[in-house]
Amino acid sequence: MIGKSITMTKGHGRVVVLMGGTSAERAISLKSGEAVLAALIHNGIDAHALDPRDGLMEGLVGKNYDHAFIMLHGRGGEDGTIQGLLELLRIPYTGSGVLGSALAMDKMRSKQLWQGMGLATPSFIVLNSEGDLQMAVERLGLPLMIKPAREGSSIGMTRVEHASEMPGAWASARSCDDEIIAEQWVAGREYTVAILGERVLPEILIETPRGFYDYDAKYAAEDTRFTCPSGLDQPSQEAVRSLAQEAFKALGCRGWGRVDLFCDEGGRPWLIEANTVPGMTDHSLVPMAARAAGMTFDELVLAILEDTGLEVRLDA
Repeated sequence: MIGKSITMTKGHGRVVVLMGGTSAERAISLKSGEAVLAALIHNGIDAHALDPRDGLMEGLVGKNYDHAFIMLHGRGGEDGTIQGLLELLRIPYTGSGVLGSALAMDKMRSKQLWQGMGLATPSFIVLNSEGDLQMAVERLGLPLMIKPAREGSSIGMTRVEHASEMPGAWASARSCDDEIIAEQWVAGREYTVAILGERVLPEILIETPRGFYDYDAKYAAEDTRFTCPSGLDQPSQEAVRSLAQEAFKALGCRGWGRVDLFCDEGGRPWLIEANTVPGMTDHSLVPMAARAAGMTFDELVLAILEDTGLEVRLDA
């Protein structure tokens, strides 16, 4: 476990915490970034905040940053674009590289890759137009999920219980992205599994009285319940953790992140999506799993920072 001594943090040099940005998840990114920044400063690290909305290139070039701690959620921060820029600038950064970030952000291509590898993920249909809505109902049944392929925090997602709700769900998703999928609903329990390097942290059981774990259930509702450790028996626990780790690596992800799954009524786990820059406030899921594993928030932040790197190695 990583300690908090200044001796261990002197070698990090100047660290820039990227937060905010312009995605639909800006508000959550700012909260995550502020929590990470406070933890770094508390541990004696020369850390500085940078909001790309205020000038990304100007804020990075010539500033002599040794590491970048990425706390940008959604497009423009979690989709490989900022990772590519940091690669070009030769600034080691936290989390997944360009490919892993891009694949994990794209729910459609994540599922296509998992399906190709034989990893369990609910059936889905790509919706190219409103004309595909009836076909989705016929093939997937009801209820089902309509979601934009490249959004996070459940933004633009709708659980559809009646066919008459399909046009509204389509419009909601379409307002966020031009790639939309309909996904078979898995009746059962929802879990999330945090990954930290090669370590799989205790899974969390998520329960909400709402139709699904939507944006309000994540960030506003007081009736969402989180149980960690989850209460799964050992064989089920091993199955969930193993699938999550395999799915994370299959996408080319590295460093840290989170994989969301459902376990159906028979106990079989099904992959929903992967997150390469999860929330990092004291009330977020990865810190919750870390606490269950015996890590403080500061220790988690330092562990993530320790694992910074570059995907492309060029000769000096």
